[in-house]
Amino acid sequence: MRIAYYALSLVFVVVIVIGGVLWLAGQITGLNPFATRDVERVGPTVVQSVRDLSDLTTVEFVEYTTIEKGRDAGILNFIRGDKVFLFAVARVGAGIDLSQLRESAVDVDQERRVVRIELPPAQILYVALDNEATQVYDRDTGLFTKGDKTLESEARLAAENVLREQAYAGGILDRATENAKHTLTTFLRGLGFEHVTIVGAHDEPAAATPTATSSRLPGR
Repeated sequence: MRIAYYALSLVFVVVIVIGGVLWLAGQITGLNPFATRDVERVGPTVVQSVRDLSDLTTVEFVEYTTIEKGRDAGILNFIRGDKVFLFAVARVGAGIDLSQLRESAVDVDQERRVVRIELPPAQILYVALDNEATQVYDRDTGLFTKGDKTLESEARLAAENVLREQAYAGGILDRATENAKHTLTTFLRGLGFEHVTIVGAHDEPAAATPTATSSRLPGR
């Protein structure tokens, strides 16, 4: 009877000792051979998610101009001249082509919920003439001139080029980049990232203080 009592006590002590050892090892994860930890390695998931946004049009200008296109025959203009006068209105859209985003331009720390992206350069994505608002308001054709049938098309093309240059001069690419930063910051925070840094292709080196739409990487 006494032997059984000692045996039971020994088993009890052994169980307590083992339990204590496992508990202590659990506090020091590296010593516990049975410990488990969550592992999450991020591959191109974030890159693909951003690329799926494709052409991210972030700003649109509505502009107009007048174009005089044709042939001036000087004093014989009333005989041989041929001109078209066009009033052109167009929508000019600019943004980021995210299909150009390189994987090396995306730095992700999933554990700290940090992401940093270097954007491709902003570009004008389209120049679309408003066909209802764009119209020929005058056509000056000489008495002995049938008129060039392609002249209006050439005037429209010239108008597109002029309006594209006006958009460049008006800072459309800078605005497109800033708007893309804001849009992507909101998108990435929606994916669960708490610290988001979006860098434009032509940005100056970042200041020490984070901006309202982006956060600097901790420890970077």
